[in-house]
Amino acid sequence: MASSFPNPVDVFVIGGGPAGLATAIAARRHGLSVVLVDGAVPPIDKPCGEGLMPDGVEALHQLGITIPEGEAYPFRGIRFVSDGIKAEAEFPRGTAYGIRRTDLHRAMLDHAAACDIHMLWQAAVTGLHPEGALVAGELVRARWVVGADGTSSRVRNWAKLNQHKLDQHKLDALPEKNLRFAFRRHYRVAPWTGFMELHWGRHCQVYVTPVSREEVCVALISSSPKVRLRLDDGLEEFPELRARLQNAELASSERGAITLTRKLRRVYRGRTVLVGDASGGVDAITGEGLCLTFQQAALLGDCLASGDLARYQKGHRTLIRRPALMSRMMLFMARHSHLRQRTMQVFQSSPRSFAGMLAMHVGEGSARDHISNGIALGWELLKA
Repeated sequence: MASSFPNPVDVFVIGGGPAGLATAIAARRHGLSVVLVDGAVPPIDKPCGEGLMPDGVEALHQLGITIPEGEAYPFRGIRFVSDGIKAEAEFPRGTAYGIRRTDLHRAMLDHAAACDIHMLWQAAVTGLHPEGALVAGELVRARWVVGADGTSSRVRNWAKLNQHKLDQHKLDALPEKNLRFAFRRHYRVAPWTGFMELHWGRHCQVYVTPVSREEVCVALISSSPKVRLRLDDGLEEFPELRARLQNAELASSERGAITLTRKLRRVYRGRTVLVGDASGGVDAITGEGLCLTFQQAALLGDCLASGDLARYQKGHRTLIRRPALMSRMMLFMARHSHLRQRTMQVFQSSPRSFAGMLAMHVGEGSARDHISNGIALGWELLKA
């Protein structure tokens, strides 16, 4: 089957999710020939919060991808809800969108096809080769091989890039605090706010993202394997939210996934390079996974064209810095309820503090602005 594609090829992408498609598109924009292979049948679904922040929308547009009208639902900001306290802020620039993961995948597939990317689905990549990669045992010669095959990346293992700074063992040996569990389901109910909501509970967090005029996506994330909460159990911690959803028709079945924080020592070796979750990532609590993926893909496409993967390694570290900081801050809030409530009180009484944090979250504002806002927040916490 691989013989029906260019052989040799400039870029061979393993993984056809958003990371693989975005990288393939970015490489084609530089005139490189691309073959993409995945064992799944598109469109590919994955449990996630389904929110695309303004910086993620911009990163998608820079790849030339526009979401078709009517397939995404705009929201204007973020609302935190914790034990009766609410704080909200609008994005300083741009609009965010809630979009079903399958609809996003279809839009990216259509654009990839228009870019003349050769895609092979339901095909097994069986290993790497000094000259490229093996598809069902057949060699596809490639200048570059991109691993975009997710958290449990086989490419990462084949290329011996699985050493990371948090732990030297494999995924099942990661410390509990770095591994969390997520479940997602859709409810047929009209969105009740123009914000994405994040509800903070004792054992979990719940995201509510409007994805159409009559549907919301509800995603729950919990920390400990001992409290691997499903949605129905987790919603018991949120009576107000549960009341809004209890009579709503279910628009999808519940699906689960893991989310973890992992930083690799290296994201490339020789001709093999990683992108997206395969290259490490931050906890899904930030909601920035897709944005980070698209930014990495755009950078990688440029570096593949110039042949400079060392620049990709450096840029990868830079791109992950802000989401990693936000992840640490939000996970700290999740683990320390007393501090979270004091912070929420400050956010509620001083909306500018919350707006400043949101601006930093989506990459807006200067470093001076963020430092000033952090000092002001710290002072308000001391007085709270």
